[in-house]
Amino acid sequence: MQLQRSTGRCASRIGRDGVRVARPAAHIVRASKFDAVEMAPPDPILGVSEAFRKCTDPKKLNLGVGAYRTEDLQPYVLPVVKKAEQKIVAKGENKEYLPIEGLDAFRKATVDLLLGASHPAIKEGRVAVLQALSGTGALRVAAGFIARFFKGATVYISNPTWGNHKNIFNDEGVKWANYRYFDAETVGLDFKGMMADLEAAPAGSVVLLHGCAHNPTGIDPTPEQWGQIAELCKRRGLLPFFDVAYQGFASGSLDTDAAAPRLFVDAGLEVIVAQSYSKNLGLYGERVGATVVVTSDKEGAGRVLSQLKKIARPLWSNPPLHGARIAAEVVNDAALFEEWKGEMAGMAGRIARVRGELRQSLESKAPGKDWSFITKQIGMFSFTGLSPAQCDVMTNKHFVFMTKDGRISLAGLNSAKVDYLANAIVDSFKSA
Repeated sequence: MQLQRSTGRCASRIGRDGVRVARPAAHIVRASKFDAVEMAPPDPILGVSEAFRKCTDPKKLNLGVGAYRTEDLQPYVLPVVKKAEQKIVAKGENKEYLPIEGLDAFRKATVDLLLGASHPAIKEGRVAVLQALSGTGALRVAAGFIARFFKGATVYISNPTWGNHKNIFNDEGVKWANYRYFDAETVGLDFKGMMADLEAAPAGSVVLLHGCAHNPTGIDPTPEQWGQIAELCKRRGLLPFFDVAYQGFASGSLDTDAAAPRLFVDAGLEVIVAQSYSKNLGLYGERVGATVVVTSDKEGAGRVLSQLKKIARPLWSNPPLHGARIAAEVVNDAALFEEWKGEMAGMAGRIARVRGELRQSLESKAPGKDWSFITKQIGMFSFTGLSPAQCDVMTNKHFVFMTKDGRISLAGLNSAKVDYLANAIVDSFKSA
């Protein structure tokens, strides 16, 4: 530690003979050991909400963070979640630590949702399941697993992708590369480019795929295209890694939204899956998710789970209990499960409705542009094609807060704000 001595006002002390003796005062300035720490930039996604909260304009609209809102643009706690919590409290269960792998009832529920309860992989014990801290935690554990057991392998990530994917692999020291995905001219899927890039990927590479409702584009392959991707992965020896963040929330159907990973497993492929219950159960702050690995045999699944637990131990030791109990209660109770499916369909339906209203409004205000991509996309987000400069116009002029890549969360839009948003989009396209 550096010390800097400066002389200020005189102080005094009492000498041995009892006479007061003057002495200069010593002012010590201590330099912090943290002076070299730089200020980190705001998170490109969560920082949008911080800026939104600081804005005082009454017209402001937060379309940045992917969190569902009611028609009144308020946070929503699913009624089925409240009922599950009441049942949990009535049982009077304790708050002891969970095992490292998590709550057994939740682990069973999550793999049943992913593959279907009667799937052969489950019956044969070929599935390793680790409860994780939502999708981010599930991805991080899987990234750690790849770093340890697929040394030197590259993870291929769609361009564009969710902003945190690259952070997660970077922090684990895992190499990644982009594969083509978004076609700016058609505002659709560049399937030809995607397949060419994956065809060129070395055997043993990992391919990160969005199970449904691709973030940020909202553009998914067709069932036929998924089949071709699965065939390519099998032929080229690539390991599919699915990020499943929106099962049931995208189309309103749990089975429809799980079709892609089920197709790959049914084709005989081993897969890694990261699951999240933030969107479909609205358990954003409870951090409920799972890392799932489907292997070719039971013994392999046991070894994989042992290593997933080893990775999780220094990260969080034991996963949180309350949210896992909620998810397990909902999935494992027949009546609550049916109610939940209805509520998911309702949320997905509201987003689909505002999609249609936004497209209609844009077509009336700027009929010369093709706005059909708005309704061709699926899920929570729409990828508008706005440039970073045009996004600045959206925020600075119209107080529409969004990420710089042009993504907007339609879950944060209601019918009353559709025309306002459409006017802002049209003006921003013209302004920059």
